[in-house]
Amino acid sequence: MYAPVESNQGFNFKPELPTSSAYYRLLKKLRRQVGHAIRDYNMIEDGDKVMVCVSGGKDSYTLLDILLQFKRIAPINFDVVAVNLDQKQPGFPEDILPRYMEENNIPYYILEKDTYTITKRLTPEGKTYCAVCSRLRRGSLYGFAQEIGATKVALGHHRDDIMATFFLNLFHGGSLKAMPPKLLSSDKKNILIRPLAYVEEKDIIKYADLRQFPIIPCNLCGSQENLQRAIINDMLREWDKQHPKRLHSIFGALQNVSPSQLADRELFDFEALDAQREFDMKDPEELKNRLDVVNLSFAAE
Repeated sequence: MYAPVESNQGFNFKPELPTSSAYYRLLKKLRRQVGHAIRDYNMIEDGDKVMVCVSGGKDSYTLLDILLQFKRIAPINFDVVAVNLDQKQPGFPEDILPRYMEENNIPYYILEKDTYTITKRLTPEGKTYCAVCSRLRRGSLYGFAQEIGATKVALGHHRDDIMATFFLNLFHGGSLKAMPPKLLSSDKKNILIRPLAYVEEKDIIKYADLRQFPIIPCNLCGSQENLQRAIINDMLREWDKQHPKRLHSIFGALQNVSPSQLADRELFDFEALDAQREFDMKDPEELKNRLDVVNLSFAAE
């Protein structure tokens, strides 16, 4: 399901760093946004071993690259190791990622599991692969994180992914939830972090192009038609063109939740409001006079 990628198709696995002012402005912006996300959610601490899940796409390459830069300049000590899950999809260029990691002296593991065949078998005819594929992928990667002693698992989801997930759940799942920047896995064994949470996809596209990452296209999910996530992404891109500040406002809303202004009885105790009400009973006579005035006004009507 992968588009054929030849080993010698022209990739420079260790290209010279760009020198343009546009590159350095973008790099400064990405570093600032990633740094703020790490700080705001306490994502990385001294002594951490961060396992970066690398798929071969623009997002995970960018995440790995920025974290390696932080490792060199950060005031704390932490390790970064890249892990790729080879899902055994036909045509997958197995040499691309190992060659990139080795030529750039990046510690890495290639985890081989045939989740492709399982996904194809378990997905009903006409349904998308996403649910089964992501569940199998998460299980494999999270288990491997335990094996290598990783204290954090870094995922390449960016700001637009977080908002797309929010709207998918809103439109099709009947729930208000997205992808949090930091999360304890459901088995409570892994801390998941998303350092690109503040980064816009369009900036990642520019950065990956400037850095000439050897992108491996994945067509397992992308080849399916009428994916709801693709529809949502198109909606977000159109909003960004027509209303440049709208996406910034939406993401800000995800960080500024008022439980008392929604309707979730598990999230907010509406029954306790009566007990919390405060009465000003310092002057009962004045209160009685106010009520008399109100009653007279009703009678006049």
